Amino acid sequence: MFTKILIANRGEIACRVAATARRLGVKTVAVYSEADANAKHVAVCDEAVLIGPAAAKESYLCGDKIIAVALASGAQAIHPGYGFLSENADFADACAAAGLVFIGPPASAMRAMGSKSAAKSLMEKAKVPLVPGYHGDNQDADFLHTQADKIGYPVLLKASAGGGGKGMRVIEGSAEFKAALASCKREAISSFGDDKVLAEKYLQRPRHIEIQVFADTLGNCIYLFERDCSVQRRHQKVLEEAPAPNMPAERRAAMGEAAVAAAKAVGYVGAGTVEFIANQDGTFYFMEMNTRLQVEHPVTEMITGTDLVEWQLRVAAGEPLPKRQDELAINGHAIEARIYAENPEKGFLPSIGTLRHLQTPQAVVFELGGTPAHGAGLGVPAGVRIDSGVREGDAISPFYDPMIAKLIVWGADRKQALARMAQALAQYQIVGLASNIAFLKRLVEGQAFSTADLDTGLIERNQAELFPAAQAAPAAALALAAVALIEAEKEVSAAQSGANRADPWGQALGWRMNNPYTRTLSFGDEYAAALPAKAYAVKLTYRASDWLLDLPGNPEHAPCVVNLMAQDGNDFSIKVGERAVHGTVRRDGELLHVFTGGAHYPLVYHDPMAHAGETEAEGGRLTAPMPGKVVAVLAAKGQEVKKGDALVIMEAMKMEHTIAAPHDGLVEEVLYNVGDQVADGAPLLAFKAAA
Repeated sequence: MFTKILIANRGEIACRVAATARRLGVKTVAVYSEADANAKHVAVCDEAVLIGPAAAKESYLCGDKIIAVALASGAQAIHPGYGFLSENADFADACAAAGLVFIGPPASAMRAMGSKSAAKSLMEKAKVPLVPGYHGDNQDADFLHTQADKIGYPVLLKASAGGGGKGMRVIEGSAEFKAALASCKREAISSFGDDKVLAEKYLQRPRHIEIQVFADTLGNCIYLFERDCSVQRRHQKVLEEAPAPNMPAERRAAMGEAAVAAAKAVGYVGAGTVEFIANQDGTFYFMEMNTRLQVEHPVTEMITGTDLVEWQLRVAAGEPLPKRQDELAINGHAIEARIYAENPEKGFLPSIGTLRHLQTPQAVVFELGGTPAHGAGLGVPAGVRIDSGVREGDAISPFYDPMIAKLIVWGADRKQALARMAQALAQYQIVGLASNIAFLKRLVEGQAFSTADLDTGLIERNQAELFPAAQAAPAAALALAAVALIEAEKEVSAAQSGANRADPWGQALGWRMNNPYTRTLSFGDEYAAALPAKAYAVKLTYRASDWLLDLPGNPEHAPCVVNLMAQDGNDFSIKVGERAVHGTVRRDGELLHVFTGGAHYPLVYHDPMAHAGETEAEGGRLTAPMPGKVVAVLAAKGQEVKKGDALVIMEAMKMEHTIAAPHDGLVEEVLYNVGDQVADGAPLLAFKAAA
């Protein structure tokens, strides 16, 4: 076994490899770009070396720099993870030339499988089933058109060197062929530097099934069963599970043996994945081979009780495979969901930002190399595993893949795994950027996935269910937001009152001597700009030991008595009428992120003090939004100011509020002095907006 390895990658796979290496007593060296100086993978490795700027082509794709670091650090081997240089045959050759072990397949195997058309030719010789099509070298447009006509439409055009859905076109009829071919070739040359394409029959409602294979240097090769990766968007996987639902034992064996034949045909060594496209009737065809560890490998680990990274290290060190084919068995069911910083409602656009709040479901330690661990204790989802390369406070940058984590669950059967995945997604909380968590929960709980009605068009077929119209925030979420605001005001008031805490006049508790105090809290949906705007006015009346809330959407259609039963930081338990409500409220500027009932409701709080006078400023006035006292005047008559400049500070309910310039402009008159009491709506300054 090695004593030190270099991990030539970042994110969750770098952290994953480091964890296994540590368990085996192997030291690790991380490489990082300037953008990843404070990244998690840098912290978890024994050593870390800066290799270049943020752009991958100047850092993680610089094989010569990585090899130099490995040699200087005394590492004996390089683990490439997946992505970047993991399937770069030239890099594998360069490692060997430098005396380093490349923890992956031989360069010859990568080259053989790197071209889809060449790989299909090899598979044909190895008698691996192929989709009817043309995989040859003749790229003349008329010739390819003729081949497509022979295959029969619909036809799928694919870039020979492609991946990730790039350079792919589905052609429904002969008249569309030439335009689609030109478009496919342009995208292929742009993405891969190679415009060669292949054409094959496009299967209707196919499933994407892949087989995990492993081979050692001693001639042994086995398969670790299959994964179903049919749930995709734009040819990229969203959910993966193992084993594949409704897979007969005979077909599993046939696919596994075909995958082993494919691996042996190219002299494969290490972890690899042979991907098949399968018809609903069970017939299957070779699609491609990924000559690396896959993102979705944890589901295979969960059902087989193996650590595939440990197997990689042992095989690369010259050891035999840890298990024979007859020693492997399927135990239970596992599902993986990819948690991404992206907005499904906006075409899955990546979201850039900082993880200002990150709360993950409780993860039960899953002992790799052993058997699935089970949770102990009420409410703990057993068999939950989280592979992540980020922590709270980390940024999702525009330079790399926006994956936040992989959420993996294990169950004794698929039904139990589905329930655990839904529960775990309900517990996942992210504030600071958009995520696909709510979408994944709808997907997992949806009719198609839960009943295993699977094919690669599942998401497109179920658009209405997976992308429902925006719903109004429920009364429970609004009540939690209101209580969180009230309690936050109390804390600020208590901190500001100091020794005067016993004085009811000095507290922002809503106490009044004669009549109860009533105010209105105004909220709106976060996405009001993109969706039909929804505004929520919560009428709040303070009472001796509780509140009376008139809540939009309240099923009783009448004001409710609301009590705070318990609070632990940002977690609240309240009683709304006769109903107990539990949830978490995280404030991020003007956004209140309410997590309750397994859902996330981002609400904009329209603070009247924070936006004082913004509408009136158009008419030349900045007004007081509520009664209070002027504690500071920061602008003088005749002063030119910029938008956002602080002009006046008021105090109301023992809290300070800044009145800011809503536009660039000129202060024409200051109407109050420090210490003056002002009434609700009183003009504070005469203001003229710049032209």
